[in-house]
Amino acid sequence: MRKLAAGNWKMNGNAAALSEVTALLSAHPDPTCEMLLCPPATLIAQMNWAARNSALRIGGQDCHAKAAGAHTGDISAAMLKDAGATYVILGHSERRADHGESDEEVRTKAEAALDAGLIAIVCVGETELQRDAGQTLAVVGAQLKASVPDAVTAENVVIAYEPVWAIGTGRTPTLDEIAEVHAFLRAELAARIGDQATGVRLLYGGSVKPSNAAEIFALANVDGALVGGASLKAADFGAIVAALSA
Repeated sequence: MRKLAAGNWKMNGNAAALSEVTALLSAHPDPTCEMLLCPPATLIAQMNWAARNSALRIGGQDCHAKAAGAHTGDISAAMLKDAGATYVILGHSERRADHGESDEEVRTKAEAALDAGLIAIVCVGETELQRDAGQTLAVVGAQLKASVPDAVTAENVVIAYEPVWAIGTGRTPTLDEIAEVHAFLRAELAARIGDQATGVRLLYGGSVKPSNAAEIFALANVDGALVGGASLKAADFGAIVAALSA
């Protein structure tokens, strides 16, 4: 499989920030891994234009479960596709916490994304309280089961493990802890879709940065990263791309 370096700009960036895309593509015109940036919806079309004829793919950060309708302020998967997106992040912990999104809601959004021809990056992860209570595998297993649509294949779904307590905090689980969760996710997918599970990309997300990327990517069942703050700067994200391409 081709590994994936995915950047989530979250609610950051404006047109001037597109200079980072130019710098990234100049430094990494043809990486061996796949590169993806998911900017705010306001920048998807502009970033897609800036990345035209390049190795960079563009994605959205969320979508509505409906294809169209009276849903003021929301964006459908088809609209993301029309703007140039090929991926969409769904079930990010910030969406689950800030907007109360349930596993079932994430699943319906993922189904809408697949219907629109987008690749869904479905996020799972435990809180610090759940980790300390020894509930990590139970939590991520339940999220995986309920959030991922039945139509999951190696081509249309990516799973991102993001321990909530590590996002933006500078803290990361130990390498053994990351490896344990990724092996568990692979086994759960295998029980569900058989041999095809070996091709489903499993990303790690949670304070990934140039200084720790290489050791994380060396772990079994880690097929890339979902990167937050470090994806905003071409130099930082480029270093992560380089580590994944090594």
